[in-house]
Amino acid sequence: MRIRPARTRSAGRVVTILVALLGMLAVAACGAAGGGKPNNGGPIAAVNPYGSDLAAEGTPKNGGTLVLGMDREIVSYDPTVQNSNMAAMAVYDSLMKLTPGGKFEPFMAKSMTSPDQGRTWDLALRPEVTFSDGTPLDAQAVITNVQRHIDKVSSPAHAYAAQIASMTATDPYTVRFALKAPLGVFPTVFAQPITYGSLGLIVSPAALQKYGTDIGRHPVGAGPFTFVEWIPDSHATFQKNPTYWQQGLPHLDKLEFRPIPDTDSRLASIQNGDVDVAFGGYSQELVPALNNPNLKVYYGPGNAGEYLYFNFAKAPFDDRRMREAVIRGFDLNALGASQYNNRLVTAKSLFEEASPYHTDAASQEWPAYDPAKAKALVDEYKAAGGNPTFTFKTTTARRAMGEFIQAQMAAIGITIDVQYYDLAQFSSKVVQSNDFQLTTWVGGFDSAYPGAVRLLHTGGNTNYGKYSNPQVDQLLDQAAATSDDTTRTQAYQQVESIVGKDLPVAFFSRSYLSTITKPQVKGIDRYTSRDMFYANTWVDR
Repeated sequence: MRIRPARTRSAGRVVTILVALLGMLAVAACGAAGGGKPNNGGPIAAVNPYGSDLAAEGTPKNGGTLVLGMDREIVSYDPTVQNSNMAAMAVYDSLMKLTPGGKFEPFMAKSMTSPDQGRTWDLALRPEVTFSDGTPLDAQAVITNVQRHIDKVSSPAHAYAAQIASMTATDPYTVRFALKAPLGVFPTVFAQPITYGSLGLIVSPAALQKYGTDIGRHPVGAGPFTFVEWIPDSHATFQKNPTYWQQGLPHLDKLEFRPIPDTDSRLASIQNGDVDVAFGGYSQELVPALNNPNLKVYYGPGNAGEYLYFNFAKAPFDDRRMREAVIRGFDLNALGASQYNNRLVTAKSLFEEASPYHTDAASQEWPAYDPAKAKALVDEYKAAGGNPTFTFKTTTARRAMGEFIQAQMAAIGITIDVQYYDLAQFSSKVVQSNDFQLTTWVGGFDSAYPGAVRLLHTGGNTNYGKYSNPQVDQLLDQAAATSDDTTRTQAYQQVESIVGKDLPVAFFSRSYLSTITKPQVKGIDRYTSRDMFYANTWVDR
């Protein structure tokens, strides 16, 4: 197996773990359609999901500063620390890159090959790539970084690194990875953004030695920009890397990232010109931006998306009848009208309709809205001695969702208690602590591996409902291990079908992660998780 050398610029897709939203769901918005043309109804369609067409944008202009509004403050620039960080790719770049089809290709690395169908992988590096501190990005630098993920169990990439049996520098610029078992998609884990865990964001070993555990505040990489300063809750700035490995790039002189957690404020900032780019998380930003002729939008729905977690370890959702009752009692048309202004991007399957792993049969198998059937399932559960009453937990930003579900469940004979938590409490005390019966979450992804594994595999790191099916585990392992695309596709299609029967979560919407820019911002190169490659970005002013 061989991966072709990278193109100068290729659109990317990544595992969108939209867990970066930390459990918040999209909220209501004014109606609009894609491409800036008004339309007060219908699902939002994908628009420029992987970035702009560089060839059609003209000759890039060099210089200038780009100001970017983020939906949260950065926690750390250390790739071994779990957090959402839109600036990480500016300072680190990535050894590999995901393509729009969810596959992989080299980027900062020269190539990645397997001589034995995925058990051993050789990563070849470019000798011309150096860290911004002047030290070489060589085989030993990669080994040092990957070992950090192996040693640190809390790293978001630990599960991937733990599959490595040994690492060897076969020459100064080649690393041989011997895996514990074949993994045909191993290069994928070198292509993900920091949020979902990546082995491909490489920190200077000299900086690691200098800053130690404080490296998260002093990032040194080989990306297009170098770190200048970080003032928490204010801004983080980066300047052009004069020794960047791609000659003639980057185009911009400076990047300034500003945390703007409030959704309305973030939308206002891009509308009034305070920022050049806004990283949107919700439909209340996406829809007005699509309707604004003075803005440009990049958006793709991805797989999975927004859903309700059932807790398989607690009644009543350890019983399939109650899971089906909730889904059949959940009126998506009413939800879309009341909270999404009729722009809900409905989800009724694991994979989005455009995915090669999706089948129409999976969507047809998904339980349709049928309150009479839902009530009959609830009555059947009660007749068997079950208590259908449960507590629904969500964030304070989702009060409208809590009230909606409470009314929907009352209509099918279930009384529920709704409890609200602020975002910080919700993620740690509710979802990650498995302290819920039913709760909300956002967990989209583009690349099936490791996205589906995280969500559905026994012990998956976002399988918070504790769902477990040995057949699903076997199929997910088979899909990851194989080097044959046909075998992988068939395995994932079977997983999707089983999910439609087991109902591990209640899908109801795709995601609304977007990149919103001023029209003069060009060269957008993104994953649908919003993570960007910044070298080709420029401003026409």
